[in-house]
Amino acid sequence: MNRYLKLAIVGLVASCGGGGNYKAPRNLENACAIVAERPAYFSAMQATERRWGIPVHVQMASIHQESKFIGDARTPHQYVLGIIPVGRQSSAYGYSQALDGTWEEYQKETGNRRAKRDNIRDATDFMGWYMDGTAKRLGVSKWDAQSQYLAYHEGRTGFVNGSHNGKPWLLTVASKVGQRAETYRAQLIACGKAR
Repeated sequence: MNRYLKLAIVGLVASCGGGGNYKAPRNLENACAIVAERPAYFSAMQATERRWGIPVHVQMASIHQESKFIGDARTPHQYVLGIIPVGRQSSAYGYSQALDGTWEEYQKETGNRRAKRDNIRDATDFMGWYMDGTAKRLGVSKWDAQSQYLAYHEGRTGFVNGSHNGKPWLLTVASKVGQRAETYRAQLIACGKAR
């Protein structure tokens, strides 16, 4: 096999695995449409559910909130005097909007040193790892998308300390994540992709 054909095959395989295509799916309101358009996403979330026990619909609702399924999503830039860029609001990046430090902790604990935040398989595995830890350490149900999201957003210590209670906007967002998870679950059942 010549060198150019090998490169073309490697490129094709990489594009099918969720890397490279960072645009959001066309219909974010319908879980079945997401699954149909991006089967690699569904495969990644199923693998995460098998490994960590976090239901696909909980992952989907959380990723929707964090990045709208945009693989290279970043937080906005901050500006001084409204015009001078001074960096981003945080180091959050990728599908799961994982912070640098938490991502490094995940890589160390799982041994997945090559994991990338803009790879859907790695991002869902990270989310599963984090939410599984929340369930084990704090007793939050893996099916409770709203509470899992609050602990994910605020960090486990912040969640335990109730930091979210002083943020009405965040409570509203978390409630929407919970509602979206239930909507996604019902949609996945209707199209035969969930139990």
